[in-house]
Amino acid sequence: MADFNDYPLLTQIDLPDDLRRLHPSQLPQLAAELRDFMLHSIGETGGHLASGLGTVELTIALHYVFNTPEDRLVWDVGHQSYPHKILTGRRQQMSTLRQLGGLSGFPKRDESPYDTFGTGHSSTSVSAALGMALAAQLDGSKRNVVAVIGDGALTAGMAFEALNHAGDLDANLLVILNDNEMSISPNVGGLSNYLARILSGKVYATMRSSSKKVLQNIPSAWELARRAEEHMKGMVIPGTLFEEMGFNYIGPVDGHDIDTLLKTLGNIKSLEGPQFLHVMTRKGKGYAPAEANPSSYHGVSPFNPADPEIGQGSGKSSKLTYTEVFGKWLMDMAEAVPELVAITPAMEAGSGLTAFAKACPQRYFDVGIAEQHAVTLAAGLACEGKKPVVAIYSTFLQRAYDQLIHDVALQNLPVLFAIDRAGIVGPDGPTHIGSFDLSFLRPIPNMIIMAPADEPECRRMLTTGFYHSGPAAVRYPRGVGRGLAAGNDLTPLPIGKAELLRQGEGVALLAFGSLVAAAEVAGAALNATVVNMRFVKPLDAALLRQVAAQHSLLVTLEENTIAGGAGSAVAEFFAQNRINVACHHLGLPDSFIEHGGREELLKQLGLDVDGIVAAVTALLG
Repeated sequence: MADFNDYPLLTQIDLPDDLRRLHPSQLPQLAAELRDFMLHSIGETGGHLASGLGTVELTIALHYVFNTPEDRLVWDVGHQSYPHKILTGRRQQMSTLRQLGGLSGFPKRDESPYDTFGTGHSSTSVSAALGMALAAQLDGSKRNVVAVIGDGALTAGMAFEALNHAGDLDANLLVILNDNEMSISPNVGGLSNYLARILSGKVYATMRSSSKKVLQNIPSAWELARRAEEHMKGMVIPGTLFEEMGFNYIGPVDGHDIDTLLKTLGNIKSLEGPQFLHVMTRKGKGYAPAEANPSSYHGVSPFNPADPEIGQGSGKSSKLTYTEVFGKWLMDMAEAVPELVAITPAMEAGSGLTAFAKACPQRYFDVGIAEQHAVTLAAGLACEGKKPVVAIYSTFLQRAYDQLIHDVALQNLPVLFAIDRAGIVGPDGPTHIGSFDLSFLRPIPNMIIMAPADEPECRRMLTTGFYHSGPAAVRYPRGVGRGLAAGNDLTPLPIGKAELLRQGEGVALLAFGSLVAAAEVAGAALNATVVNMRFVKPLDAALLRQVAAQHSLLVTLEENTIAGGAGSAVAEFFAQNRINVACHHLGLPDSFIEHGGREELLKQLGLDVDGIVAAVTALLG
């Protein structure tokens, strides 16, 4: 990490009160120092880079103009909040970012009073901020409430639901659209910045308010004036949609021009009712490789900013990740079955779809951050004879539960869910962990649920689910597999059949998915029987009866919460069939699991080899 002496202004700032003591003319230098510090800090720890580089000036301006934390500042998702963390007392802790016991990579209420709302999933900021604004109104408080939402997060229906509601109320809420979809256009220059200052100023606001009071007594005149203002704005600014929703739209402004941001935010601060400020920024601002390829620098492993190629390529495992196994399977299956279509909610690279998107653009649908729509879109495609594959993270599938039940399972439609990031996700922490998918999928009728033990099995399970006549899910963990060659096999597995891996005595380990490898090693140390269960639903009833008859203790292993998970399914089977056998469950606890390295967390939770052996030994003792 760069020496703190390299940052003479930044090191003076421990909290936003210190920032507000600087002269506005010093803020551009502070922005340069903050950007450089963040670049080197994330180079040490890894984390989300491009988004935060783009919000440096905006973050400085917000904390300079508003009296945070009394004034509430809500960040959407949190990828863009690293500059906010640095300016709010956590600069010296950035070396612990996303590490076990260190700073979270997202805003977190119990980490700082400046983190007014915990985030991780997108498109929640406007709803949360509106709730805070309404609470202030009910309390008679004059505090300001600001939501900062990115253009990607604005694709979600929830954001528009909140905007629609907010525009119908008189609560004092400022929504800032951080638009980094494109570079700053020529329109976001002198004229646009000038108009933003005029439209956010007191004189214009007073004239607008006074005219409204006078002309509302003459309905036709008021309607004519309102439409004239809309058309005037529409000719020079793209805010008609937000005006129609009830917001006073201002912008777009250059999000890297601190002087304009300070004046515009200062004007807006005194306005009443819902305000919408459109700010144009550039992802990766100030770091050429990230500006040129912001997707590659969205989330990075530790790297050397002076030689980014070394950092981007270093530490790359020779093993395939499960995501890569899925991507290769998708290409192979698409070639074999023309009816295959792939759907993702804004996770093309993360879900392994990049090659398919390039090769089969007509059969690829990125719906944006709209998980509910993704699932029902798949249902509609399935109704017309297509074979949809929905590539989605476990944590994001939670958002589409109603659609999963009503639109897919109830109609028994053949939709395959390729569920990535199931189980421990590591540095992204509790908002992204895939703890619950087995528990919420299991009760759904018609659903088949599989968990692969290795790469070849993942391919075969994907094929099994794809050819199944109803809904199916294959859930696999983040990161690399066991290092086995996945091959080119597209042969389905027999549905509901487990695999006996090792015959032992006394104890049987019934392992699901990612914990099969650890179970095999632990089983050898314990001389225990080891079963790769493969299917969470339906279970292999015959094999369960067999191991129950042959062993005095059964131990289930899963990387899912124990409550309602795969182990619960096994226990329910024994109870319903009046099979009396001791059955113990190892899995994720009934608590939210904090961020840290994947292997560190599995060890801490007792789900590594040593933990499994210790748990079984204690049970036998």
